[in-house]
Amino acid sequence: MSNRRTRVLIVDDSATMQQVLREILSRDPQLEVVGEAFDPHQARAAIKDLDPDVITLDVEMPNMNGLEFLERLMRLRPMPVIMVSSLTSRGAETTIRALELGAFDCVAKPRLNDPATIDDLCRTVRLAAASRDRYRTPVPAAAPRAPLLSSSPGDDRLIAIGASTGGVEALICLLGAFPEKCPPTVVTQHMPALFTKPFAARLDRLCAPRVIEAYHGAPIESGSVYVAPGGKAHLTVRGKPGALRCHLVETDLVNGHRPSVDVLFNSVTQAVGGRAAGLILTGMGRDGATALDGMRRAGALTFGQTEDTCVVYGMPKVAFEIGAVAKQVPLQNMAAELFSALKDTR
Repeated sequence: MSNRRTRVLIVDDSATMQQVLREILSRDPQLEVVGEAFDPHQARAAIKDLDPDVITLDVEMPNMNGLEFLERLMRLRPMPVIMVSSLTSRGAETTIRALELGAFDCVAKPRLNDPATIDDLCRTVRLAAASRDRYRTPVPAAAPRAPLLSSSPGDDRLIAIGASTGGVEALICLLGAFPEKCPPTVVTQHMPALFTKPFAARLDRLCAPRVIEAYHGAPIESGSVYVAPGGKAHLTVRGKPGALRCHLVETDLVNGHRPSVDVLFNSVTQAVGGRAAGLILTGMGRDGATALDGMRRAGALTFGQTEDTCVVYGMPKVAFEIGAVAKQVPLQNMAAELFSALKDTR
């Protein structure tokens, strides 16, 4: 096993933030900061000279187009890029677009006196480095964004989806193939608080169903997708089939997350039993695996994303290994498989 450290290039227009990032990353014995760049022009030259394994990229930089740089990088020399965000509303919208373009993940700008943001940054860089091979191998073609079906199978199922790292691309691909009149769908995607509303709005523009950020008491209706708000509460489903509502619960983190996929999936089982379909997508850790197994035991359909189409084969892997996933499906085929199964079992 190689002891080679992960080579990191920092791209940030602030010399102070460059220093903070260098100090934090240098504390991790598995990481090595090989250089800094203030803008895309310097970054291009540094990538050529230094051959980094991972890049950290500031979300908001004046007098430059970071998204254009990222898009060109992913086309010409794809590699793991971590967006470092100040968690502003404007920064959130830019980050969502960056994740859609292929950035590995986003993290909050770390502070030297905040162990949580320090750990998050170092852990994400290590995980990004472990995903390098994915960027060297062409990802299977995504499903078309036009709906695969003109209408849903017409039963009373509830669809529940959980995702984490890589979930922005995955959900755009998956929901982009949903029909306009799909069964009601609830989604927990691990994201910071300010990110989920612009993400839901972007999905709404790209997908045939209506997509909104879930709010407390929202009626769960056919043709609608509800995205759990990030940061403050868990999304749960309450009520009975035909009269379901979104219920936000401000309780502790579960599996290190709020919202948690396990919390959502457990509530779906309690509300509708086997009249559901659970999908677990790309993401690190194990959130959602145990509750997906509960859904399967209750009679729900369960699907997991295949390793070759995941940015991080963590959550789907654990779910598959414990028997929670009845069928593993490539992301680009998942909508077709889902609606075919719903049709066959109505």
